[in-house]
Amino acid sequence: MENKNRRTFIKNSLGLTTGLLMTQVLTGSAVPSILGGADKFRFAKAALPYGYADLEPAIDAQTMQIHYERHYNNYVVAANEAIEAEKVDVKQAQDLLRNISKYSGKLRNNAGGAYNHELFWSVLRPVRTDNKPGGSLAKAIDTAFGSFDKFKEEFTKTALSQFGAGWAWLVADQGKLKIGGTPNQDNPLMDISAFKGVPLLGLDVWEHAYYLHYQNKRVEYVNSWWSLVNWDRVQQYFDKSDKG
Repeated sequence: MENKNRRTFIKNSLGLTTGLLMTQVLTGSAVPSILGGADKFRFAKAALPYGYADLEPAIDAQTMQIHYERHYNNYVVAANEAIEAEKVDVKQAQDLLRNISKYSGKLRNNAGGAYNHELFWSVLRPVRTDNKPGGSLAKAIDTAFGSFDKFKEEFTKTALSQFGAGWAWLVADQGKLKIGGTPNQDNPLMDISAFKGVPLLGLDVWEHAYYLHYQNKRVEYVNSWWSLVNWDRVQQYFDKSDKG
């Protein structure tokens, strides 16, 4: 019994550490896990704070495993290759993305893919019924969109209307919440993006994120995804967005 309790404590501690690191990565509040050191930036593959099957039935285990081990891993590896080849000298992901127009298409696509997926993993958790935000985030959503239901409707519409591969986003921009989309692996931090802001919530609508389970039924994937949103984490990003 003592060993079992010890294993549970270690597992919970590791989960908390992962969550704290993820928050630091995306808000820039501390030296994040995607930095290779104080003076040399590299992306690091973020650990998932849940198992592959833990998001079922909304996202199946096989999709999660392939998405994480193949697609995401490839973005991280290719981004770091481009960073090395192009002699990129930045200290955090935000600095790279906000000046991405200076670099190659390879770096733009793969740095975006690495960053976007790290955020995507962090704002998911096992299925919850009646899954809604609270606190200051809920109030900000009501102010910006009229109600949570209207926010969901607009965000879902953005996700469904994104042609081909891309992302739907909730961002903070100068204290205001906005919804928008970006193609491919672009994101609202990039200087080349027409839609800008500090990402709080991102939904991957590339087909590799859902096709094994939903085929071409993106609407079913998006509707199921709402039950997975980790609103506590989104609240953390919202609280720190003025520092983003």
